Amino acid sequence: MQPSRRSLLVCGASLLAAGCATRPSLVAASRTWPELEPVGVTAGREGLTVRVASRGCAAKADFVFHVDRAQRDVVIAFARRRIETCRSGQAGGVDLVFGYDELGLKRGERFTIANPPSR
Repeated sequence: MQPSRRSLLVCGASLLAAGCATRPSLVAASRTWPELEPVGVTAGREGLTVRVASRGCAAKADFVFHVDRAQRDVVIAFARRRIETCRSGQAGGVDLVFGYDELGLKRGERFTIANPPSR
């Protein structure tokens, strides 16, 4: 039985889409969880830089992350483990770096961030 043009076109489009899905990228989250703290995330060569609101005493140890692989794309959520209690310093932000290995991400894996974007 010879394949039809339609089945070849659908198969080719599927393969093309699958090939695009393997590029390393931070994709826009289709759904965020508003109860999570807003963060700014930048994907770099070695990992993610997460910018969080701080008065200057927030540290990486104050945060925890969760990686969910139940969806097609990996979803990563960041949350505070401890509330920032320092009162000194001005309100601003601090950058926290999480390596791809630390997050359990493989090279070329697509992911989204569940936290709403910071403003």
